[in-house]
Amino acid sequence: MVLQKKTISFVNTSLEELVEKAGGCAVLDGGFATQLEKHGAAINDPLWSAVCLIKEPELIKRVHMEYLEAGADIIVSSSYQATLPGFQSRGLSLEEGESLLKKSVKLAVESRDKFWEAEKRNPGCNGNRPLVAASIGSYGAYLADGSEYSGYYGPDVNIGKLKDFHRRRLQVLVEAGPDLLAFETIPNKLEAQACVELLEEENVNIPSWICFTSVDGENAPSGESFQECLDVINKSNKVKAVGINCAPPHFIESLICKFKGLTGKLIVVYPNSGEIWDGKAKKWLPSTCFDDHTFELTASRWRDLGASLIGGCCRTTPSTVEAISRVLKNRKQLLA
Repeated sequence: MVLQKKTISFVNTSLEELVEKAGGCAVLDGGFATQLEKHGAAINDPLWSAVCLIKEPELIKRVHMEYLEAGADIIVSSSYQATLPGFQSRGLSLEEGESLLKKSVKLAVESRDKFWEAEKRNPGCNGNRPLVAASIGSYGAYLADGSEYSGYYGPDVNIGKLKDFHRRRLQVLVEAGPDLLAFETIPNKLEAQACVELLEEENVNIPSWICFTSVDGENAPSGESFQECLDVINKSNKVKAVGINCAPPHFIESLICKFKGLTGKLIVVYPNSGEIWDGKAKKWLPSTCFDDHTFELTASRWRDLGASLIGGCCRTTPSTVEAISRVLKNRKQLLA
């Protein structure tokens, strides 16, 4: 008798399906490094929050769980500043670095699965199985010199160098099996194009989003118009959403309106609290900030203007995400 292997198939919710099931607007998580620091993690390190992959992986799972319990439909892995060159500069081998990249996705998936198993046992459960996005920070994030907020990488950085920088990390993260890929704080058209071309060259079939940041509320940090940047992305059917992360929240309304006129893709926004990061001094500068109540009020406005995914970035917390979730999910219940 010939024994046949049992085939196990998984039905994964697509990004579009998640947004639809969420009532037209899904909730992202919030500031990861911010929450790690609140729990006592020391992340003043070139690896930033990724240093906890080495030192405190259980704390990473704790933060993921806090955001899931706050109502996040999507959690983002702790790999934003996790790069193979960065790990190697700490004396780790290439294999060890690749293992840590995979671990970032594994920790997020384990947290999601534990949360969802408990949630399904709740008789009143009518939510959606959350998705895991693997974070891919910009080249500037790896440099840790604030260049993701200037868009200037120097004359020696071309599209080939950017693709070489991202390629193996992208391959490893895809192998780890996330639901989504999140390219974050992209500061210029060149890196956006590198990301789009890599997705094609590597034949990646995991849906992705590409998020820029902005320091003036009008353009990419490089000074290039978002029309130039989005023209590159609009040609890709592998990029399902575009948007803004880690920009001041008072920029978001006008940027959603701008993006709505430039793309037919889903729009994702997850701003910081409004504080300004000084990349050279490595500290936050005082500024006008949004508190949780203001995020709650503006989240409904951003949704009405056309945002399909809303969350928070640096200096936002689970309580911020809970406030966003409250207003977005109350609307879903009213429409049901």
